[in-house]
Amino acid sequence: MAAFHTIKWFDPGLVSMIDQRQLPHEIVYNEYKDAAAVAGAIKDMVIRGAPAIGAAAAYGLALVPAHDTSGKVETVLAELMRASEILRLARPTAVNLFWAIDRILTRVDAGGFKTVAELREVVLEEAQQMAREDVEINYSLGTHAQSLIPDGAVIFHHCNTGSLAAVDYGTALGAIRIAHETGKQIFVYVDETRPRLQGARLTAWELQQYGVPFKVVADSSSGFYMQTEKVDLCIVGTDRVAANGDVANKIGTYNLAVVAHENGVPFYVAVPKSTIDLGTPTGDEINIEERPPEEVTHVGTWQITPDNTPVGNPAFDVTPAKYITAFITEDGIVYPPYQENLANLFK
Repeated sequence: MAAFHTIKWFDPGLVSMIDQRQLPHEIVYNEYKDAAAVAGAIKDMVIRGAPAIGAAAAYGLALVPAHDTSGKVETVLAELMRASEILRLARPTAVNLFWAIDRILTRVDAGGFKTVAELREVVLEEAQQMAREDVEINYSLGTHAQSLIPDGAVIFHHCNTGSLAAVDYGTALGAIRIAHETGKQIFVYVDETRPRLQGARLTAWELQQYGVPFKVVADSSSGFYMQTEKVDLCIVGTDRVAANGDVANKIGTYNLAVVAHENGVPFYVAVPKSTIDLGTPTGDEINIEERPPEEVTHVGTWQITPDNTPVGNPAFDVTPAKYITAFITEDGIVYPPYQENLANLFK
């Protein structure tokens, strides 16, 4: 397990999250006692990454019965519905947010609760089970990925997909971590990932914790390194996979995939099955979040643009399935045709 925790539940009703906005300069843990505050943490990117957002949403709902003062089951059920709507609005693109909420509500809808204490126990156990599953799933995913990562591999990675993006291990960076832990001599090019610099701030910090050799590079330099250096593969995570294999991931992923394709470098997407959305036919139907302009106009508190500069700031882009060599899941590697083979994962 990582020496730090991304998200953790403390009895009788407290959710602790590492504040990823403060990294790499400070390790700060924020504490939350209500679902609205958890939704704010998701929106403000205190916590981020599809699996971690799912865990946060589940724990946010578990806070509702944990802090009930009414003693009435019907009151808590109504509060859970209100809390779920607040959490759904936190970020629109990451499907794990909605998956986690729906899983908790499905468990609640089974009904039959005689006391708030019983309801509290069931909701919390479901949230904690989801957190345990996340660690197991990501470890299994990372283990399957080893067949694609040769000893001595040079890897390109975008954004942050490690323990900070999950309960532990993470997806793409989890696979890199396991490769290192099993003795493979690997090297990682880390895209800085403008505008929020998740690669430069978070992935670099995680790789330092694990002792993995790496170099942070500008997002726009990936083509240069693929032309002039040995690069064996790219591996990224994702916030949503459409039924046809289109992928919504951190802005800049599409650019990296196209450059990899042009240079004959395999492009892999590491994804837990909970992030595959068979209900969304193609990437065209994915709602892309537009974030505040200050993320582009400023680096930290320093403004880098003229006053009143118009800004576009999509948080994600969609990489067409044709650029993806394979998906790495907890159930194994999935190759084209994706429309058929992604669906087969759920049969």
